[in-house]
Amino acid sequence: MRLTLIAVGLYLGSGALASHAAESQPAAPKASEFKSEDEKMLYALGAAVGRNIASFNLTPAELALVQRGFADTASNKEAKVDVATYFPKIQELQNTRQAAAAAVEKTAGDAFIAKAAAEKGATKTASGLVYMPIKAGTGAAPLATDTVKVHYHGTLPNGKVFDSSVQRKEPATFPLNGVIPCWTEGVQLMKVGGKSKLVCPSALAYGDRGAPPDIKPGATLVFEVELLAIEKPAAAPAMLPAPAKK
Repeated sequence: MRLTLIAVGLYLGSGALASHAAESQPAAPKASEFKSEDEKMLYALGAAVGRNIASFNLTPAELALVQRGFADTASNKEAKVDVATYFPKIQELQNTRQAAAAAVEKTAGDAFIAKAAAEKGATKTASGLVYMPIKAGTGAAPLATDTVKVHYHGTLPNGKVFDSSVQRKEPATFPLNGVIPCWTEGVQLMKVGGKSKLVCPSALAYGDRGAPPDIKPGATLVFEVELLAIEKPAAAPAMLPAPAKK
């Protein structure tokens, strides 16, 4: 049975970028170091594969073995082991490494959350969310079943931006019950026109899996959210009258 490393990565699922493995690698080439768009595309292919195994937090020696397996399979050589036999062990390794990485992130996150909760005006809810109003709104407060229009700016505790509608200069619209629990709870505490900071423990965000490439397993997230509007539900289509009975 032949299986490329990409397929292995998709089978296992994705994880946040592992710092140890990243530190062991040479610096990423600059765009000027590529000779063609094809070279950039192939580099991107390798980066996509790496992203899918990053949650293993591989040592340089372990990564070398992975590269051997990748090279053999990608060049259509017969794999030196039966890949399918090792799927359960691969999954177990990923779970173990991911849990260890998440534990480190959660310890750091707990300290960050405690500091945020102690700030003036902050409220820590029963779920662990820290809610910090920045500007009071004057409109209606949404329900979990509402669709809202917002501007947001998401950062890690170290200040690194991982997602921002503000930077894209384009508000986002979504059903409030279709996002991470931190948002579902926190935005309901706001009124239209208001702006707040939400400090989200991992259990209310992306949990032990994280969300690659920037959000590590167990990561605490920080959002500044401005509630622009509660969207009206789409009008139901007009019903034609039932035909008269003969």
